[in-house]
Amino acid sequence: MKLPEQPRICMVMMSAIGDVVHALPVITAIKRHRPRARITWILQAPGAALVKGHKDVDEILIFDRKAGWRGFWNLRQQLKSRPFDVVLDLQCYLKASIITAMCRSPIKLGLDRARAKELNWLFTNAKIPAKPLNHVQAHFLEFLDAIEVPSDSLQWNIGPWPEERAWQAEFFSDMSSPRVALVAGTSNPLKDWLPDRMRELIDALESQGLRTILVGGNSAREIALGEMLARQCAHAPKNALGSGLRKLVCILDGCDLVISPDTGPLHLAVALGKPVIGLYGYNSPTRVGPFRNDPKLLVDAYHDPGEAPQMTFAHRQGRMQKITVQNVLDRVDYWRALKQ
Repeated sequence: MKLPEQPRICMVMMSAIGDVVHALPVITAIKRHRPRARITWILQAPGAALVKGHKDVDEILIFDRKAGWRGFWNLRQQLKSRPFDVVLDLQCYLKASIITAMCRSPIKLGLDRARAKELNWLFTNAKIPAKPLNHVQAHFLEFLDAIEVPSDSLQWNIGPWPEERAWQAEFFSDMSSPRVALVAGTSNPLKDWLPDRMRELIDALESQGLRTILVGGNSAREIALGEMLARQCAHAPKNALGSGLRKLVCILDGCDLVISPDTGPLHLAVALGKPVIGLYGYNSPTRVGPFRNDPKLLVDAYHDPGEAPQMTFAHRQGRMQKITVQNVLDRVDYWRALKQ
């Protein structure tokens, strides 16, 4: 399927921040291949906040999930006046399928039937070739192959934007390097690391001269963690919880290392080219780990010793507790050795 010289493209990928990050190389590759393409991206508000101002995204249409059926109706009214040459449905869930159905386009490209969830395959009229389950990032890049766009160079171009540099400089004005960003938690408590071990890790890092910054959202769980660390750490981390996604980009960009469980900021750090110590136990890092990151930085508690990598959606509970502070410090030592 070859794109015209000035294609009008709509991408449907709305929800998880990690998946929004994984979708960005699709957009940047299209723009490199077809600079005159016009790309419309249908997003929910959090993802829109992250990519607003991106030079390769011509238009963002926001889907208000909390508005229920009115959210679909409002989006439909906007789509009536926007014909497309191709729709890329990267999100194989019912809400994305409904939105894909509302788009005016002769080509609606989606997953092959075997991998499409929630009957998504019924709402697309072109399919990417069937392949075994793969890493989420690699899976998204298959869409580029289907529209004959080279995918050999991954670029995110996520910032910081020039107008954000002053805030970044002010944020770090009282912090010397090296700096480590610690991601407080995830949307799922089963993917979080233990608070007491994070406290012990912070003090160990500070004793080695590594300044720490606590980043993440402002959920009750994360706020409670930040308060506990402020009370109990011998050297409390700088608390940047709830800064918002664009400021998070600035913070991660200004750090030397990122330590994170399986959540959106981890993938954002990868997009910024930062070394990432990923803490995995609930989900398989083979499918959703930091893409093309140094595998020796990964803490993999999902797999048993000697077990073959599992490319699977299956969850394993109780595995995050297996990750010790020393496991993480060993990866920090490895990272420091690489820098010497």
